[in-house]
Amino acid sequence: MNKFLYWTPRILTIIFILFLGLFALDAFEGDQSLIKKLGGFVIHLIPNFVMILILILAWRWEWIGTIAFILVGIAYIIMFWGKFPAVTYLTIAGPLFLIGILFWLSWLDRKKMKKKNEWTVLNGE
Repeated sequence: MNKFLYWTPRILTIIFILFLGLFALDAFEGDQSLIKKLGGFVIHLIPNFVMILILILAWRWEWIGTIAFILVGIAYIIMFWGKFPAVTYLTIAGPLFLIGILFWLSWLDRKKMKKKNEWTVLNGE
């Protein structure tokens, strides 16, 4: 179970980042120059860069992932409320909430294992 709790939020975050990256590809549509399209592409990837930064921090400190992914999910709903059908909010914010919860469970598991190891060392087991 420990490996599952450790790896699942990290792998899901990578998959989610790749999923978000697909939306950036729409920057290449239209009649603009390649430079403008590339600029639009980079701008569309800003959420991906934020997610990568959060993942880097959360990889070591799960509590950061817990708070950050849940806050990003809430922020997405607040910022875009009423602009999309409900399924859109579930598609974007839902995985963020799930990832945040999984990082929380991973954090709790790590704390439990740390206490168990400290108990073992203190009692000479």
